[in-house]
Amino acid sequence: MFWQIDNAVLTLVIICAVAAIQIKDLLGAAIFFGIYSFMMCVLWAVMGAVDVAFTEATVGAGVSTVLFIAAVFRTTRRTKD
Repeated sequence: MFWQIDNAVLTLVIICAVAAIQIKDLLGAAIFFGIYSFMMCVLWAVMGAVDVAFTEATVGAGVSTVLFIAAVFRTTRRTKD
């Protein structure tokens, strides 16, 4: 039962990582990066590493995403290429 959840979360992690790299909108990339970090948090929690999951949720999905979004709003949103 748990390997199916692991596979589903890993698939979402890969999809979010590829989307964050491929998207041209910087705000969208920051949001996909936040979703990626949250999916990694879920993956750590499923694997039983709850302390790592809490750290990933606060630092990766929380603080980093807010800082990236704040940086995007202080610069241009679209890339030149």
